[in-house]
Amino acid sequence: MTTTSSPALWTPPARVRGTLAVITGRGERAGVYERFGRRLSSDGYVVAVFDDDADAASAWLAEATETPRVLVGSDAGASAVLRLVTQGASVEAAVVAGTLVDAELDLPPAEERTACPLHLNVLATEATSIEVAPAEPLPAPADLAAIEVPVLAIHGGADTVSPLPHVIDALRAVPDLEIVETVDGLHDALNDQSHRSVAAALVQWLERLRGGDVHAPVVRTHETAAVATA
Repeated sequence: MTTTSSPALWTPPARVRGTLAVITGRGERAGVYERFGRRLSSDGYVVAVFDDDADAASAWLAEATETPRVLVGSDAGASAVLRLVTQGASVEAAVVAGTLVDAELDLPPAEERTACPLHLNVLATEATSIEVAPAEPLPAPADLAAIEVPVLAIHGGADTVSPLPHVIDALRAVPDLEIVETVDGLHDALNDQSHRSVAAALVQWLERLRGGDVHAPVVRTHETAAVATA
């Protein structure tokens, strides 16, 4: 694994509200997450992206002073994030997207990863040309059950690479798990056609995390009682 001493970094223009370390998926470079980094940083979060280097991401995040500190991983990066939090990484939460149930799957073609035209172009220019190593397997259920931080799983409802029902079954051992489905979404859940809505859902989750209870709503729909008419 190549060590990345200087990750791609996006910083907020004003007050920092938390710190995210992103681990890329198979065949990806940090530039794949430029849109994600810019959007989350505009909402106050420092975003650092590491090219397939989970240990460097964890070490960098452990030194961050702005909390909450959150590990984020997509595809193979999701498996790495889950391994790190089972090992007690110094974080307040974790986010996994496009989690791979079968670690030995080949990297799928771009059309199976996203329906977003812009992201397809990014994949064509930012994908690595080196041989893609398989992902590490998911931690055993007993290890997942020992995770002590909240985990947000974001997954495409139409993901054929790692079908959502299989992912739900694989992650059900995580004690504090929230799953967000992108409706009709494909494998690259952070960068698919619903990337704006995904970023908004992630920011809402992060704001709840900042409040000390990730399950306590910050905003909610008000159910107005029907007004009886004479």
